Amino acid sequence: MARRVIYAEHGGPEVLTLVDAEIPEPGPGQVRVRVQSAGLNPVDWKTFRGGGMYGATLPSGVGNDFAGVIDALGAGVTGFEPGDAVYGGARHQAEADYLVIDAEKLLHRPAGLSLEQAAGLDIVGRTAIASVRAIEVVPGDVVFVSAAAGGVGGLASQLAIRAGATVVGTASEANHDYLRSIGVIPVAYGDDLVERLRDAAPGPFTAALDNHGRHSIDSALALGIEPRRVNTIADRSVVAEYGISDVGGGAASIHDLPELAQLIASGEIQFPIDSTYPLEQVREAYEHLMAGHLRGKVVLTLG
Repeated sequence: MARRVIYAEHGGPEVLTLVDAEIPEPGPGQVRVRVQSAGLNPVDWKTFRGGGMYGATLPSGVGNDFAGVIDALGAGVTGFEPGDAVYGGARHQAEADYLVIDAEKLLHRPAGLSLEQAAGLDIVGRTAIASVRAIEVVPGDVVFVSAAAGGVGGLASQLAIRAGATVVGTASEANHDYLRSIGVIPVAYGDDLVERLRDAAPGPFTAALDNHGRHSIDSALALGIEPRRVNTIADRSVVAEYGISDVGGGAASIHDLPELAQLIASGEIQFPIDSTYPLEQVREAYEHLMAGHLRGKVVLTLG
């Protein structure tokens, strides 16, 4: 038997339950992974609360991002061997001791990329890549990034800087030193945000990445940024009205991740882990994630 997190009704973290489950068998073209760490994402709690983009049939498993080692191969699988360190994403399956996934959806974990970093990379990595592409960053851009210290915000900020942009990012005061360390000009949330952003920037803003919500979108437009160069992953309700984009992780594939993973492994891009929790404390982990003001990723450890 193996452990698995499930929920049988919608609600907050209190609906999450750790149960015993059968160890799954891989079919043709599939791989069984012994999960060692699983990353948490806002879409997880939005889904188990009954919303989000990905509906689930109850009872359902939880989570997407994972890292671990290959435990067994199905017929016809090539390019992987038992014991290989791997990572990827498996919707509604990640928070379990074992999962089965198509081999083509799995990546080798490079040396230098920690288990916890690999476990948190799938959704935020693809989202950061796709959102930066969506606003077509070029050298000389001045980009406003909201929630810049979070998982998506931190990666997107660094990708924009690597593309030649100056990034001004909002975050809580506790995360300002971190933002400076990755090359972002920090600005605190609060009143008079538009004026303080203008004061912090070296020139007019030209693009924005919203990871926070409506207030940040309104601030971006008040800064004079053209709507076509504003992308949000936090409030899609105003996309049509404002004429902005809402490109997320679905616009990038897992095959976009190896280059980013190598940049993290080499230390060229920082990808901090905010906190780790044992699988038995999955409810506490989601409570921490939902409280916000994170620096990087929250992950579960499964041993």
